[in-house]
This record gives sequence, structure tokens and C-alpha cells, in this order.
Amino acid sequence: MTLILRSAIINDIGLVRTNNEDSALAGDRLVAVADGMGGLPAGEVASEIVIRILDELNPPTTPDEAAGALRAVVSTANRRIHAAITVDPARDGMGTTLTAALLAGDALVLAQVGDSRCYLLRDGELTQLTRDDTFVQALVDQGALSPEQARHHPQRSLVTRAVQGSDTPPAIGVLTVVAGDRLLLCSDGLSDYVEDGTIAAALSTYGDRHQCGEQLVKLAHQAGAPDNVTVVVSDVVAL
Repeated sequence: MTLILRSAIINDIGLVRTNNEDSALAGDRLVAVADGMGGLPAGEVASEIVIRILDELNPPTTPDEAAGALRAVVSTANRRIHAAITVDPARDGMGTTLTAALLAGDALVLAQVGDSRCYLLRDGELTQLTRDDTFVQALVDQGALSPEQARHHPQRSLVTRAVQGSDTPPAIGVLTVVAGDRLLLCSDGLSDYVEDGTIAAALSTYGDRHQCGEQLVKLAHQAGAPDNVTVVVSDVVAL
């Protein structure tokens, strides 16, 4: 039995921003979200750089090779972002988050830098698979903030790691997936404003991936959606 991903991307500018710094990718075995930072036009340049490199990747078929390939993608993206800043110093400070998921057999290999998230919905239960690289998450880990306090903290979007031109390796995780699993990759334009329970309800209710993505963006709009909102809804399917 061969497993593949069937996905839909919804990329929305949000209700406040005038430009969209998010980029995303959805293939049969590789999906990703990148949320650019550094202001117009640098943020979208950074996110496009890392997604373009991923799009050129021939996905490996073993978990170890997949992890190595994703590490290499981040390393290459850092070098290209550094080069882009060298050519145009006005781009200094630009960078991007990256959350990528690569299916190798029945193993899903995750690579993450920043605060874009990957969730798994299995049998109606939602699990966050990634850990945010943020100031408030560090406070939660230390016991100084509760998760609910972190959600409303004024510095909740302060990212502590990004693909930003220096040698920043991704966090790597591996889990076994099965047909029927549903994945959600999203920028913080969704996860900062829509609670996990509401996200789980949408993922469970809307079987159509595109319709589900549109509902998630609608929920972000209803919550104010000051940021760009990007979601990739992916179903693990057996061929």
C-alpha cells in the first residue's frame, strides 16, 4: 500500500495587511507553509526563496534521507537569504518561518523553524505536532505563563528562530501516519486567533479539503485576522 497526500492551499491576505508575505506548497508527498517577516517587500522574498527550493526537491523515500534533505533545504535557504541581503542591504532582517512535512512511506518527517504549525487530526482528536519558536512559548515551557495567557500575550508573535540568513537548523520530528489522517499546516494568522478546539471542529466537519480551508480562513476573519492567513489541509490517502 502506498500513501500519498491530497491537499488544498488557501492563502489569504487578511483584513489589515496590504501585502501577503506567506507562501505555501502542496505536492503528493511534500507540503509546506512559510511566513515571511521583515516588512515589504523583504518578507515575501524570504518565504518565496524557501518554498522555491522545496519545490525543486525530489523527495526521498526513506525517513533518514527525508530528514537530511529538509535540513539541506533550510541550509540552502539561509545561504540564499544571506546573499539576497548582501545584494540589497535594505533587506537586512528579512526572514521566514518554515514548517514542512515530507511523507516517506508511512513516516511523516517534519521540519520546523519559527511559529507556523502542523496539526494532526486522527479519529476526531487534534494534536499539535510542532513547537512554536516564540518568546511566549519559552515562558510557557518555564511555567511562567499558561497556554491561555500566551494566546493573549502582546508579544505572542515574537519569533525566536527563523530562516534568516544564519545557520539555523530546523527541528526535525518523525511520526507514523495512516490512511484517513488529516494534516493542517498553517501560518500564525490562523493559530494565533482561532482556538484549537474550533480548528478541530472545522477539520472534522468539512470533508472537502478546499471547503475546509475556506472555513478556517473565515474563522480567522471572524476573529479579526490582522495577519496574512495561510492553511494547507492535507489528507493521507492510500493508493
